[in-house]
Amino acid sequence: MAISRSQLVKELEPGLNALFGLEYERYDREHEEIYSIESSDRAFEEEVMLVGFGSAGVKPEGSSIAYDQAQEAFTARYVNETIALAFAITEEAIEDNLYDRLSARYTRALARSMANTKQVKGAATLNNAFSGSYLGGDGSMLCTTNHATTQGGTWANRPTTDADLNESSLETGLIDVAGFIDERGLKVAARGRKLVIPVNTQFIADRVLNSPLRSSTADNDINAMKNMGMIPEGYVVNHYITDTDAWYLLTDVPNGLKMFNRAPIATSMEGDFDTGNVRYKARERYSFGWSDARGIYGTDGA
Repeated sequence: MAISRSQLVKELEPGLNALFGLEYERYDREHEEIYSIESSDRAFEEEVMLVGFGSAGVKPEGSSIAYDQAQEAFTARYVNETIALAFAITEEAIEDNLYDRLSARYTRALARSMANTKQVKGAATLNNAFSGSYLGGDGSMLCTTNHATTQGGTWANRPTTDADLNESSLETGLIDVAGFIDERGLKVAARGRKLVIPVNTQFIADRVLNSPLRSSTADNDINAMKNMGMIPEGYVVNHYITDTDAWYLLTDVPNGLKMFNRAPIATSMEGDFDTGNVRYKARERYSFGWSDARGIYGTDGA
């Protein structure tokens, strides 16, 4: 249905002082702080986890050498979605508007809506990180204590007991990340690089990471995490995280959280010959997800 003059009554009358409601600033491009972004040229993208070899054994003198096998473990699939929104304005509403170009004003509103959807979808991976309804290629939720390996063991990228963000819980997370293993049980040289938090804990994060001395104690000890440069990229706030005490530690393990861009945002407009209405459309295609869950460590708080 097109926007008609009946929906723009005040904009058609003299004496209007201001139009407001579409000029708000927006939290934009926050997904770029979380995801590795790649381009796509197909309906979906797949990434395969490879399994290497186990630890080498001792070869007794004169005996045959032992052989091991490599294999594929699981496949992570990213399905590119089409995100689109449109609006139409009647010919009469455009003609009779007294104050502004309707198309320019509502095109900005369209861009705002498209940007908001991208941020919501980008944060959804974190918001659903602890949900059994959102599983990755390995059949597990993003953050769990029992990711299965091909050899029958498990590894964890979530604490055994969830905890709110503080010095102790963050130190525990960094230690847990350093203990990551691969699909054959070999140690992975992983470390935390960036803390992702909701707006509610930004002041805690700043004190924990940036105080020269330990925060919330009477001790005169140095801030070990700051002194050792344990989280080199600091922290970022994502305003679309819904759990107010959840926090996530991105690691330096490659092929973790990814976004694929299939088609960049494009806008178009056309007039309808019969009605005179002018239609405006915005459209883009992309997907969010993860391949290797070792790219993140997270907890939904106490």
